Amino acid sequence: MAFLQDSQPDLCLLAKSGGCSVYQLRNESGEGTMTVYEVFPGATILYNDFHMAYCDSSFETRQDLLCIDYCREGRMEYAVGNDAFSYVEAGDLKVDRRLKHKGYFSLPLSHYHGISMCFDLSMAPVELARLAGDCPLNLAAIQRKFCPDARPQVIHGAPSVDHIFQELCAVPERIKMPYFRVKILELLLYLDALELGSGTEKPYFYRSQVETVKAIRSYLVEHLEQHITLEALSRQYQIPLTTMKACFKSVYGSPVNTYMRALRMDRAALLLRKEPEASVTEIAGAVGYDSSSKFAAAFRAVKGQTPLEYRRGGGNPVLSFPDETE
Repeated sequence: MAFLQDSQPDLCLLAKSGGCSVYQLRNESGEGTMTVYEVFPGATILYNDFHMAYCDSSFETRQDLLCIDYCREGRMEYAVGNDAFSYVEAGDLKVDRRLKHKGYFSLPLSHYHGISMCFDLSMAPVELARLAGDCPLNLAAIQRKFCPDARPQVIHGAPSVDHIFQELCAVPERIKMPYFRVKILELLLYLDALELGSGTEKPYFYRSQVETVKAIRSYLVEHLEQHITLEALSRQYQIPLTTMKACFKSVYGSPVNTYMRALRMDRAALLLRKEPEASVTEIAGAVGYDSSSKFAAAFRAVKGQTPLEYRRGGGNPVLSFPDETE
């Protein structure tokens, strides 16, 4: 497989048939699958579905690659320099050459779902020229445009590409390969025409800041019954308040209070489901609410039901943060 390595730790081939291979990645934090289609020589489409807190990659290549990753759900941390990190979130497009794809990748929300298109520039241009016909595409020029060096380029919230990838989520089996070719041409034409501007840059944070924010989040998770002010956290962890709030939102995708409210409601939903003998007041206290009425209002705002309605209905919500509830 051109874009995967059989020596990848924790990676195993589950099935292979008709140009499609399914791989499983597993570690102590969870598992994931990669469904890989060889569309034509040098061109591959991958469906990535991970339910894990992190993954390790041993991938190293001498191939001249262009890889385009679209995030449908979740978040992924990536390095942007020495000890500096930024984040891919839902709707983002990341373009890179896989020159720095070896190492540790954090998934702050413990899940990531996305689609990737990868091209080997020593092979793909031949078939691409045939497919493009009168509208030639230069993969090397697109690569230089977005990836002049080893660093990835992230296009933040590019709505005009959403439909390209969303339409790849449910393709009838009988038209998969020709449809994949059409979508490859559509995406490359879009990238060829796209003008890069300041809006493509995402904020980054240093390792020390990211590690501090992750420690703050762990502390908050362990003390759900307490309401700790942001100012107190800033003092306790010796990080400026503005930096703390910005870094937390970048890592986890939500402001601290929004994130914690969703997490508290996830934990409350779990307790309502698994501890039917516990009263709503007791569950409210377990997740930091001293008023059952305020808890009920918050629960309904997040889950769309009151705690009692949820409990009577058997309770099976979509959890915001599944790693913290099971």
